[in-house]
Amino acid sequence: MRQIPAVDNLVADVEGDIEDVEGVLKITQIRLHYRLKIPTGSREKAERALATYADKCPAYQSVKGCIECTWDMQAVEE
Repeated sequence: MRQIPAVDNLVADVEGDIEDVEGVLKITQIRLHYRLKIPTGSREKAERALATYADKCPAYQSVKGCIECTWDMQAVEE
């Protein structure tokens, strides 16, 4: 993540909605809430990474257009 180590520094809380769509239960929404420990002074890099990561995320690329996904991040400088 743009020279910010994610191992042991990134936690994601994930919520989703399952709805009846024409008689079939489907996952319709996924909300990701990231918590990330970042080095002091790297907030801009972390925010830029969050803004662009979906283009390279294989999970999101697999479901985009089928499941509405949103994400946000709480970054804590250490």
